[in-house]
Amino acid sequence: MSTWQIRFLSLWRREISRFMKIKKQTLGGPLLETFLYISVFGAALGSRIKELHGIEYIVFVIPGLIMMAFATNAFTNNSSSILQQKFLGAIHDQLSSPASPRELLLAFCLGGFVRGLIVATLTFIVSIVLTNLTVDHVLVLLPAIFLVGFFFANLGVLIGVRAEQFDDVAFAQTFILQPLIFLGGVFYSASLLPQPFETLTKFNPVYYMISLVRYGFVGFTEVNIPLALGALTAATVALFLVNLRLFQSGYKLRS
Repeated sequence: MSTWQIRFLSLWRREISRFMKIKKQTLGGPLLETFLYISVFGAALGSRIKELHGIEYIVFVIPGLIMMAFATNAFTNNSSSILQQKFLGAIHDQLSSPASPRELLLAFCLGGFVRGLIVATLTFIVSIVLTNLTVDHVLVLLPAIFLVGFFFANLGVLIGVRAEQFDDVAFAQTFILQPLIFLGGVFYSASLLPQPFETLTKFNPVYYMISLVRYGFVGFTEVNIPLALGALTAATVALFLVNLRLFQSGYKLRS
């Protein structure tokens, strides 16, 4: 194993160990929240809204819940981890270590990615036990879920780097991330909305992410799949490059 691989794996292992030490909070809490969503929407709304576009309502909703679990956990892990290490001064030691900015950034990104993936996987397992959820287009689902996780992991890094206090992270999650997710079509189909709300929904980037994941699971979409995948790939790469530049320059990290 080369030296850079040892450095990277050590940094990555540290990030995973950090959230695994408090797994009741980092894994158990989000899993319980998703289970409650499935139970409430399946029992309450599912009994009144039988189907959407020929798909059982709760099955229609679950792909959005899985994406939401992945996105919020990847984001939360990285934004809080970086801000915490900035407050403790630990980030200075890492920036001055032999690890390159790329290795450090990838370790942060993949730490949050793994946390999101674990929660999303557990949510998927619970879903197939409780409902009739299937996977119709695995070749679309796998790249879509990977890109979604990596995008929000990088978004968490960006917010963590720019944040100066924990309120900044809470503000971004509460007033930006969660509204975008909830208004992106997790619990409904955009085509059923009256104007101008249907058109406004299509300006929400999360809407296209949810549509990709939903198409991978149940085969229903309201967007152009190749175009949405291409746009998500470009956005993810661009966000990673922005973060890499911030790590290379030490923006709000070395002060």
